[in-house]
Amino acid sequence: MTPSPAERIRLAELLDGVAPLLLVADLDELRKLIAAPRQPPAAPAAPPVSDDVLLIDATRSTARCGDRKVDLTRLEHDLLTCLTTEPVRVWSYTELHRSVWRDERLQRKADVQSLVKRLRRKLTQLGTGVTIDAVRGVGFRLTDHQHPRVGGA
Repeated sequence: MTPSPAERIRLAELLDGVAPLLLVADLDELRKLIAAPRQPPAAPAAPPVSDDVLLIDATRSTARCGDRKVDLTRLEHDLLTCLTTEPVRVWSYTELHRSVWRDERLQRKADVQSLVKRLRRKLTQLGTGVTIDAVRGVGFRLTDHQHPRVGGA
């Protein structure tokens, strides 16, 4: 407990990673924090699912958009899941090969390109606005028009 912001920063740096840390300016501030009535956290409301949202069901290895559903192979599922984790990021061939095939040695671009071609076809069947764009010489990225969600639908 210290009123000086500089001193609080110094204490935080000294105790970083040791234990949970609560820095307050004075006893009144501490009392307010301790005496505050605790309310149970509100249950997170499930976001409304519109018909044009891509849902990836990890347990069933399927992708769904509206009333359409396609089955995914393990490789297709892993690639789509990988791309949806950071939709705007450009994933290199090496990163995709490592994430999908889990193999550091074989890094053939043709494997990734073939898998992307099959997955694009399935995304088209779903009628979703989600596309996989090639970034010449680098890899692929997901163009995410509806913010796909991963989960057990």
